[in-house]
Amino acid sequence: MPFNIFGFQALWSPLFILFSILIIALYLYITTQSKYIVEGSQPVSKKEISAFVIAIVLLYIVKGSPIDLIGHILFSVHMTQMAILLMLVPPLLITGIPNWIWRKVIENKFVKPLFRFFTKPLLSLIVFSGLFSFYHIPVIFDVVKQNELYHILFTLLLFISSIFLWWPIINKLEGEHQVHGLSKIGYIIGSAILITPACALIIFADQPMYSTYTSGEAWLKAMELCVPASTLANLSLSGPELFTNMPVLEDQQLGGVVMKIIQEVIYGVILAMVFFQWYQSEQDNAEDITNKALSDRQTYIANK
Repeated sequence: MPFNIFGFQALWSPLFILFSILIIALYLYITTQSKYIVEGSQPVSKKEISAFVIAIVLLYIVKGSPIDLIGHILFSVHMTQMAILLMLVPPLLITGIPNWIWRKVIENKFVKPLFRFFTKPLLSLIVFSGLFSFYHIPVIFDVVKQNELYHILFTLLLFISSIFLWWPIINKLEGEHQVHGLSKIGYIIGSAILITPACALIIFADQPMYSTYTSGEAWLKAMELCVPASTLANLSLSGPELFTNMPVLEDQQLGGVVMKIIQEVIYGVILAMVFFQWYQSEQDNAEDITNKALSDRQTYIANK
């Protein structure tokens, strides 16, 4: 059965398109006119503009394009959405938004204490991993997927926690929580390990876990998140099997695999960048490091 039976609004989310365009336009206006708007601002780089625009485009693709609709039919597509939303968009946003804008946001008296608390490296790891695992508990997942308010709130909470997760290794704002050098590698590996149990549970399950993708009634309720109720009322639908030949269990297992692969690829790229930056820093400062080591050795011998 073709997807176009759900209509243009469900497939392309025109309001989301407008929202995405306005956000990009506002970003370009603020960053190009910053010297007239914000004191202490600096010119934005092409790298920052590219990162921000790509982040917003990806955000639209996973939450506003037909991918979002298909994600309500195939669990594997839903997991692809979540992987991009939580693993790729946040570091791009952190990179794309200039430091002087971040400073203005963070220094707000209501934002500052919460931001400083939840971006502590160890806490951000635990909070994100805990929310991610909690979300994929079947009873929680099905409740969230069938209630628009819960879905919006939990998705927003997960996204904010992913910003906190990436902040210590991506941000370069002086005075903020940061993980330096090889510690970044440990941080990234720790994050990969902590979300592995949730993915493993999905991959190695021997039966379908989520009624949202198996029960016709639950599925139709979940479809109301992206398809107008009036449109659904005029359609005769029994379940997601009308749109796919993939068995539910295989789709579920594929979803866990896809999530893990995307996460590993993104983390692998970040690890390579971190290692290269560390190696380059060591090479550039080799003489200073050697002199410091010799000085420490001489001091040790003199005090022995």
